[in-house]
Amino acid sequence: MPTFVQILDFVGTFAFAISGIRLASAKRFDWFGAYVVGFATAVGGGTLRDLLLDVTPGWMTDPIYLICTGLALVFVTMFGKHLIHLNNTFFFFDTIGLALFTVVGVGKSLSLGYPFWVAIIMGSMTGAAGGVIRDVFINEIPLIFRKEIYAMACVVGGLVYWVCALAQMDDYICQIACGVVVFLTRILAVKYKICLPTLSGHA
Repeated sequence: MPTFVQILDFVGTFAFAISGIRLASAKRFDWFGAYVVGFATAVGGGTLRDLLLDVTPGWMTDPIYLICTGLALVFVTMFGKHLIHLNNTFFFFDTIGLALFTVVGVGKSLSLGYPFWVAIIMGSMTGAAGGVIRDVFINEIPLIFRKEIYAMACVVGGLVYWVCALAQMDDYICQIACGVVVFLTRILAVKYKICLPTLSGHA
């Protein structure tokens, strides 16, 4: 039976793949190009994390990530017209992927014995890096470099995970709390137009 974190990983892979494929379809990519964008979005952050943690990336040992991306492509192909016309579709799936992958990144780092400050960085990287790769592939300015609260939502979620762990809560409660906080932080930041301050280019 898959663990709770593994289930989150699979669901996050599917959600992030949909976010990438949905944007690729809006840019008129062919099926192969859309699959590549979806796959890179889904595994990009986790691959970078695993390389830094000195472990083999999950997609190199388990084909489920390739399968999840394929299912996401089928999903977008079947319901593409509806997804493209729904402006919130990309945001919804991207936010789900961001939240779930942050939980996976923090949990995996802690399971390998790394301190919490490393786990929070790895969680943020797992959540945000795939989106950066996606945006580069489709020739957009990555969300992480805009004023929107994106990677900071991962950091806030990671801090909540840490606080829950200090309170000696069960692992699954820490994971749920982390994911919910990332999701709500991103949702509320966009809804109420909460942004980080920008650096001025003037002296």
